[in-house]
Amino acid sequence: MGIADQFKDKAQELADQAKSKQSEGRNESRERTQGASERASKTSQQGRNKAQQTTQDVRDEYDR
Repeated sequence: MGIADQFKDKAQELADQAKSKQSEGRNESRERTQGASERASKTSQQGRNKAQQTTQDVRDEYDR
């Protein structure tokens, strides 16, 4: 095996590693995005629930 073949093999190995890392980065990014979306949805729902409860409390107060 010549030096040129060794360089080609090493270059291919490094390229494969780079592709693997890039794929892992995309997966992590998707997971972070999904988690943020879920937290935002939960917060939004909590806000709606609080607003509905406050509205109901005000209506109950004025109905007395």
